[in-house]
Amino acid sequence: MYWDVSTVKPVEHLILKVTFVDGLEGTVCFKPSFLTGVFESIKDESYFNKVYVDHGVVTWPGELDLAPDAMHTEIKKRGSFVLE
Repeated sequence: MYWDVSTVKPVEHLILKVTFVDGLEGTVCFKPSFLTGVFESIKDESYFNKVYVDHGVVTWPGELDLAPDAMHTEIKKRGSFVLE
């Protein structure tokens, strides 16, 4: 799908740069208030930096991932996807 992520790279702790297969690029920013439940683990910078793309999805070890369609929609509108 056009919203599949082709590359992901940590820019700094809690900020990712993503590129989609259709060429769209933008950032994903995590606000500290979002880091609860399953996402609490990315408070650890070394874990956060283990991000990778698995079948078009931004993923971390342990089956933590982000929905690429929601990211694509927000990045297309605003240039970034902010998780608060």
